[in-house]
Amino acid sequence: MDSDEIISSKDRIHLEEKLATEAADETAHLISRDPWYQVGFVLTTGVNSAYVLGYSGAIMVPLGWIAGGVGLVLAAAISLYASILLSRLHEVGGKRHIRYRDLAGHIYGKKMYYLTWALQYINLFIICTGYIILAGQAMKAIYILYRDDGVLKLPYCIAVAGLVCAIFAFSIPHLSALRVWLGVSTFLSLIYIAAALVLSIRDGINSPPRDYDIHGTKASKIFSSIGSAASLVFAYNTGMIPEIQATVKPPVIKNMQRALIFQFTAGNLPLLAVTYVGYWAYGSSTSIYLLNSVSGPLWIKAVASVAAFFQSVIALHIFASPTYEYMDTRYGRGKGNALSFHVLSFRILVRGGYLTVVTFLAALLPFLGDFMSLTGSLSTFPLTFVLANHMYLMVKRNKLSALEKGWHWFNVCGFSCLAAVAAVAAVRLIIVDSRNYSLFADI
Repeated sequence: MDSDEIISSKDRIHLEEKLATEAADETAHLISRDPWYQVGFVLTTGVNSAYVLGYSGAIMVPLGWIAGGVGLVLAAAISLYASILLSRLHEVGGKRHIRYRDLAGHIYGKKMYYLTWALQYINLFIICTGYIILAGQAMKAIYILYRDDGVLKLPYCIAVAGLVCAIFAFSIPHLSALRVWLGVSTFLSLIYIAAALVLSIRDGINSPPRDYDIHGTKASKIFSSIGSAASLVFAYNTGMIPEIQATVKPPVIKNMQRALIFQFTAGNLPLLAVTYVGYWAYGSSTSIYLLNSVSGPLWIKAVASVAAFFQSVIALHIFASPTYEYMDTRYGRGKGNALSFHVLSFRILVRGGYLTVVTFLAALLPFLGDFMSLTGSLSTFPLTFVLANHMYLMVKRNKLSALEKGWHWFNVCGFSCLAAVAAVAAVRLIIVDSRNYSLFADI
């Protein structure tokens, strides 16, 4: 082989970027910059966020060992399948569709563009609300370890959490800029997951037999089970696969699928471990925030809750990034670099306003399990399963066999029904909890 035929790795990367499919729409944020493993850590940061400390109570307690245990594994398999379908639709019509609504608009038209936009932003808004509730719960858990006098209430903790999230949002211009913070997030996740696992195992070994029965009236059991089914899919799905895929280097589809496989294999192990062990250790009495159930040295529980607090701040930024991207692209573009006065003041004003609204809702209705159920039913089911299968049908219909078409239609119809039923159950749960607790409840 002649020397002039040898392409250096640097030249090959440059050639790949040059030949890569262009994005269908411009954006103020960076795209096509991140290796697949960085995108994999973005995905696992969301999966193993402080939300995992609530799954034992929010999923396993209402469902029990069989439905909860099998459901988590089955939901992971279904979610991986749906996410891979979406990743294959990233390049359609000769263009990369870097936003979910852009892909839906290209396939269906303007009306679906706006409907998808609304569904996704409801999804992301409620997820962000949940993260601020989590951070507030973690802060309160630290306080009551040392002073359980009721002075520092949950709404105050949520307000502080919202302020910290806003400061972090001001300093990180876009999703790709997280980089080192993804490593910090992984380290923080390992702290609270390891603490929860070790202390739960110790408690489980030393405790008498636990009660694993599902309590409540027949009606409450049914509605709680349906709501928890929505939480199952919420646990694994971001609702923003195209936006995350936009950041990955070419070859885009291949690298995104690598990241997804990493998420649903090694990335899911901590989630499953802490969920199963937490329920095994405490049974039906498991707290919605697992660190409130464990016993052990105060300093370990405090460090774990500190880690959960700051990890929630980082994870929230991932799910808020599509909202930030829209505002930056639509209103804040072309005014200097990321740290210029104009751009920074714009971020402070707009992101601060967005997080103020999120924080207010979190303090007003701090019912974490109900938010997971509502999000799963209203947005995660339609976006991740219904639309993913139907869009794949629309784009690939001439290449699919009759059996494959039947399978995708089965998914579309089945998940549409599940979404409708789960939405009713989630609304009922919120109404019931709202009656039991006053607004700005200290729970």
